[in-house]
Amino acid sequence: MSIRVFIADDHGILRGGLRALITLQPDMEVVGEAASGPEAEIGVKATEPDVVLMDITMPNGGGLAAIAAVKQVRPKTRIVVLTVHDELGYVRAAGQAGAVGYVVKSAVDTELLAAIRAVAQGRTFIDASLGLGFAQSQMQPSSPGAKGETGTAQLTGRELEVMRRVAEGFTNSQIAEELRLGVKSVETYRSRVMEKLGLESRSALVRFALDCGVLGGGTP
Repeated sequence: MSIRVFIADDHGILRGGLRALITLQPDMEVVGEAASGPEAEIGVKATEPDVVLMDITMPNGGGLAAIAAVKQVRPKTRIVVLTVHDELGYVRAAGQAGAVGYVVKSAVDTELLAAIRAVAQGRTFIDASLGLGFAQSQMQPSSPGAKGETGTAQLTGRELEVMRRVAEGFTNSQIAEELRLGVKSVETYRSRVMEKLGLESRSALVRFALDCGVLGGGTP
């Protein structure tokens, strides 16, 4: 029986390449595609795939929220994150949301195919470039920290929205488009968040967002 694969990524050319690659495999078939989180949720419910390839940075809520939503409508489906982000904080966030696989887009084709087969068999798969042992330890659910919750109390609702999208890897332009703000406004909100929280890098922001429960499939 073929492994039924669903592809969720907002780049049409990439989806086409993945579809061609997977279709060539004798033990796999592509049963659906989506360009956003909400589309993925609807598509997965309709097609009932074995494995979903999910990007993190997608419009309308992001891939992390989509992972959690997909797991609600189709708990048996196994999710592999396929992303440009190679920071271990994202591995942890993906695991918290419900993913069991993580592959960086710079990986070779054989790595992705191995990930699909591994998770379809009930195993966890982490891109070898991330350091297997430590990365697997990051893909475990954890409870939000009280320190993080206290920190977010000083942020406005809009600052929280910007913070979550920055942590998910969206650019200022993408955030501006999704929240219907000017790029300068997004830059201002981003600076305020970093200043209020005493953070100096996006990596630090990702860690903070994880600790306070903002990143990992939740909504601010």
